[in-house]
Amino acid sequence: MTDTRPKRGGREERLAKRAAKPVFDPCPPGQRGGAYRPLSEAELARIFDTALDLLARLGMGEVPERLSRDLLAAGATRGEGARICLPRTLVQEAIQGAAKQFTLHGRDPARSITVGGDRVFFGTGGAAVQTLDMDSGRYRPSTLVDLHDFTRLQDVLANVAWFTRCCVATDVPDNFDLDVNTVHALISHTTKPVATSFTLAEHVAPIVDMLDIAAGGPGQFSERPFVKAHISPVISPLRFGEDAVDVVYECIRHNIPMSCITAAQAGATAPATMAGFLAQSLAETLASLVMVHAIQPGFPMVFSNWPLVIDLRTGAFSGGGGETALLNAASAQLSNWLGLPSGVAASMTDAKAIDAQYGVEKGMTSLAAALAGGNLIYESSGMTAALLGVSFEGFVLDDEMHSMSYRTLRGIEVSDETLGFDAICGAVLGEGHFLGEAQTHAAMERDYFYPRLADRVEPRSWAEAGAADAWTRAKTRAREILDSHHPEYLSAEQQAAIRARFNILMP
Repeated sequence: MTDTRPKRGGREERLAKRAAKPVFDPCPPGQRGGAYRPLSEAELARIFDTALDLLARLGMGEVPERLSRDLLAAGATRGEGARICLPRTLVQEAIQGAAKQFTLHGRDPARSITVGGDRVFFGTGGAAVQTLDMDSGRYRPSTLVDLHDFTRLQDVLANVAWFTRCCVATDVPDNFDLDVNTVHALISHTTKPVATSFTLAEHVAPIVDMLDIAAGGPGQFSERPFVKAHISPVISPLRFGEDAVDVVYECIRHNIPMSCITAAQAGATAPATMAGFLAQSLAETLASLVMVHAIQPGFPMVFSNWPLVIDLRTGAFSGGGGETALLNAASAQLSNWLGLPSGVAASMTDAKAIDAQYGVEKGMTSLAAALAGGNLIYESSGMTAALLGVSFEGFVLDDEMHSMSYRTLRGIEVSDETLGFDAICGAVLGEGHFLGEAQTHAAMERDYFYPRLADRVEPRSWAEAGAADAWTRAKTRAREILDSHHPEYLSAEQQAAIRARFNILMP
């Protein structure tokens, strides 16, 4: 009998095809989440009801005078002492009027993402003061050069959907120079949506001038903002921070979308009980939403309720563990239940090395947040040492991990084609296996993710190839990118204009 099946190519051709980017990406960013629901409908309602009670009866303390006037004009009331209470009707009005979906623009429109609904995106955050040095394998103070290098590195990582500065340049002592040089690094080396923090409100306007240069002229940035601000206007428990509130006003004035971040810590600045923690943290993030509503209703704000955990034995912040996974998943569920664009934090491992602890804590917390439907999952790339450290190797390992999470979210497509009744019959009555069949080849490209760093060879081949561990393979990959990828997304004229105006410290 003549074999009419198509001949398979040679081994080298197959290997080259597998190494190249697939024609169909089986696990792109933006998969749908929400299947994991740690809270029942009744539990969601009770937590929300308690949060409303806290805001209406206890209210917020240390409210800056300008914000106090705006809140009272919007319907808030004066409570005991100098506290401002937020009635249920005002909170519900803020939820109803909030921006439910909006675009985080990239300078390259193809890299923009839509926040809200049930789409999940991994991105970065953090303010690591230490960087895991690739040469020594030890931590050292983070520098401005590191920030430029991390920005270059993540520019090629498909699963970093937006980039927030992941480390603080500890070699830049002046706060204004730090804010300016941080944003300069972001816009020089990536066209993804980016995010930063502003130390003081008076830093916003001059940095917007720099962003206008990058955008093409005066007023252009505000027309299509490609930078969002990370701000923590609420200090747990239940009070405002004046400097951060001032930054909020300036960001709204310049049309900079915001992630208003609540970062309470269980057992320290919030209750140790998980239900109580979620109620307080939800109330605090709702207070940020009411603040934005009172200033400009419907202004784009990511509802960034980040439950953080401390080790109650020592008081040290703990970024990994089951409690972190559970609380951030519950936070995402609560935010989505309210119809608000959700932001949570995951992958904040306590591990210092790229080791088993690193993998367990990152994989568990990031997958839980994704399955629960967190729209933006912060801290999800490169962070180590409970957010004190950041790693180049970690960035490339986490990028691969996110592909696996996205593949999990994508789920299983059930159709006549994928059920394959005829293919099963043909294999059973024919050669007894599915190797080489057209359906198998189609599924191979469509349904399976093939990792670049994870090792799948048998032990002898692994040993003969040098017995490299994941840390070693990731280090090699990170160096390949840093040695070859030197993007410059500002023109010479734009760089000259920025350097003429600001103290840019990178040569």
